[in-house]
Amino acid sequence: MRKTLTTMMMLGAAGAAHAEMVTQPVAYEIDGEAYEGVLVYDGSVEDKRPGLLMVPNWMGMTENSLKKAYRAGGSDYVVFVADMYGKAVRPTNADEAKEAATFVRSDRPLMRKRINAALDVFKQSDLAVLDSSKMGAIGFCFGGGVVLELARSGTEIDGVVSFHGNLDTPDASDAKAIKTPVLVLNGADDPAVPAEQIRAFEKEMRDAQVDWQFVNYGGAVHSFTDPTAANPGRNEYHPQVAARSFAAMQLFFAETME
Repeated sequence: MRKTLTTMMMLGAAGAAHAEMVTQPVAYEIDGEAYEGVLVYDGSVEDKRPGLLMVPNWMGMTENSLKKAYRAGGSDYVVFVADMYGKAVRPTNADEAKEAATFVRSDRPLMRKRINAALDVFKQSDLAVLDSSKMGAIGFCFGGGVVLELARSGTEIDGVVSFHGNLDTPDASDAKAIKTPVLVLNGADDPAVPAEQIRAFEKEMRDAQVDWQFVNYGGAVHSFTDPTAANPGRNEYHPQVAARSFAAMQLFFAETME
């Protein structure tokens, strides 16, 4: 057994050594305004892979968000990190991020328009390793709320996954338009997602007869997948829960992308 485990570890280390994180900016426009998303994938693998549209947290397009995209996609997916603010808006601190995210969150039609536009750009990519017939969407914190709105807009993809995201929406009846499976991965002790918001979301999903799953991770708060989060009791990285949540995402898409 020890020899087998050692061999597996060596093979895993060798695979990691040959991994090649590729980032490729993609410029596009929405209503004449400039946006720039980024394709992130393992360039050492030539096989075609499904696509994951990713919305990062409220800081938007950062080096950390690209690292998160690579962790989520690995060698199994091509990830397109969506630009929800426009190329001219790149928050550099929490105050700027709050302003940018609040602007988008306060206008759900605008939010849905921007995320659907990013999905269209992703689908039209001519990247050789992308299998555009299989598409999912994932989001973190602010981004988790965005991908839920993508689902509520009626977009047909293979599934959406929200990591520690907000669950609220202005009109719960919009969930009747959902045509995709939904997975929510939530920190059970997240102060940003109170119990009443969870109950309202569960009712919304049941009333609309959505194919949905909700996982509460004990001991986890907001931003549990973010290694830079270090505000105990509010925003805090939880390595074990982060690993569990990414594994749950993999299982979910393995089923929905069959």
